[in-house]
Amino acid sequence: MPRLFVALEPPAEVVEAAAAAARAARAAAGEAGRGIRWSSPGVNVHLTLAFLGEVPEEVAPAAAAALAEAAGALPGPLSLHLAAPGAFPSPRRARVLWLGVGGDLAGLAALHAALARALTARALPGGEARFSPHLTIGRSRSPRGAPGLEAALAAPVSPAPWLATEAVLFESELRSSGAVHRPLARHRLGSP
Repeated sequence: MPRLFVALEPPAEVVEAAAAAARAARAAAGEAGRGIRWSSPGVNVHLTLAFLGEVPEEVAPAAAAALAEAAGALPGPLSLHLAAPGAFPSPRRARVLWLGVGGDLAGLAALHAALARALTARALPGGEARFSPHLTIGRSRSPRGAPGLEAALAAPVSPAPWLATEAVLFESELRSSGAVHRPLARHRLGSP
């Protein structure tokens, strides 16, 4: 069964800025960073809008239709930029380290809400109401999280502005070398 998600893909210059921020966070983390599986610089950088998980193959066309409906509901592209790093569930016991996203957060929230409605209307998973826009840069090796990463979260981040013009439905294949993401459908934001 394919593993699907919908995301925004930042352009190359934003991916490089995110990689530089991840390197700075890793260096600032010092010894505490050993408990983190850091994302490969420039690989699979995306802003997830909805995670559908493992679904039957026949779900992909309905998910693509939900993406088209949601992207078409926006007035146009979204002006975004990188923001300060953070951690889920908290900096004290980080399980996921991330870079924040700023800019047109109202438009981004509207896209997420439209996508959640479109997925739910098609009885598809991924229509969760909670949304915290971010780009993942590392994950704890322990399910209990990694302590002592406060210095990593103070690392500098270049704002790296970008104009998000399309959303993408991806299939994710998990491999021992890491996840490989393959685009299945793309839709321009604001295009019916």
